Amino acid sequence: MKTDTLTIADKAKQDVDSSFVLEPTPADATNLSERPMRYYSARTGWQLVDLAELWRHRELIWMLALRDIKVKYRQTVVGIVWAIIQPLMTMLVFGVLFHLIRGRPTTGDVPFAVTSLCGLVPWQLFAGTLTQSTSSLVVNQNLITKVYFPRVALPLSTLAVGMVDFALAFVILLLTIFIYGVVPTVAVVALPLMIVLVLLTSMAFGLWLSALNALYRDVQYAIPFFVQMGFFVSPVVYEMNAVIPSQWQWVYSLNPMVGVLEGFRWALLGMESPPIASMLLSTVGVGIMLFGGLLYFRLMERQFADRI
Repeated sequence: MKTDTLTIADKAKQDVDSSFVLEPTPADATNLSERPMRYYSARTGWQLVDLAELWRHRELIWMLALRDIKVKYRQTVVGIVWAIIQPLMTMLVFGVLFHLIRGRPTTGDVPFAVTSLCGLVPWQLFAGTLTQSTSSLVVNQNLITKVYFPRVALPLSTLAVGMVDFALAFVILLLTIFIYGVVPTVAVVALPLMIVLVLLTSMAFGLWLSALNALYRDVQYAIPFFVQMGFFVSPVVYEMNAVIPSQWQWVYSLNPMVGVLEGFRWALLGMESPPIASMLLSTVGVGIMLFGGLLYFRLMERQFADRI
């Protein structure tokens, strides 16, 4: 009786298992045979990021960006208002400071509130995306070790989060310009290029630092210090012509963010002549750093899954 019971049970189990066997239809077999097979292995030598492969994973970049936006503003009391409070409070603090020391951080007739916000808003975009892109590989280490995808998609996705904060702060900047009666000139058509230059600068630094942080974790602890130092050595709350002597401005312009911030301020306010020299230095410097960052990131990419 026991043998019969086991035999019946085994037969029932075989019937159930066989019911879940899916045999491909001729149409499925044809589709599978037509699909290209891709084999991924460790890359050697210096190579650029595969832009075609990155384009194929564009939906992944968008989903990663959407996830980061939801995580950042989930269960927050103030939420997205922080993107507005930060530049406003910084502008007020430095405005009081310059008033107390009787300094003049601007050269023209544009109010300090407008000039400083024109530097704080793009700087906030740069600093925020740089910080998030630096830690993007470490934060997503479980994803990196389980599935293949272009790793550069992780630092790229952080740009969308920074653009959300930038859009909110930019609205406050436009309201401030309207309140003070500042009328933009025709130079405002160059503003989108300046925004793109801010993003490229952030990505140029972010590629280097994210790859280094994946291999050496102490990099993430140095980022807040370097961002703070960069804030003071860049024309964020002051104009270059008002603070830096003319004979040293070319040395000062070696900082890539100098041309970026001065170009953004000129494009929106049309103040004096365009800072062509500093903008050219910044563009060339950012281009070199971005090209080198793409090469270095691709070179270190094969070590991320093992050392992260």
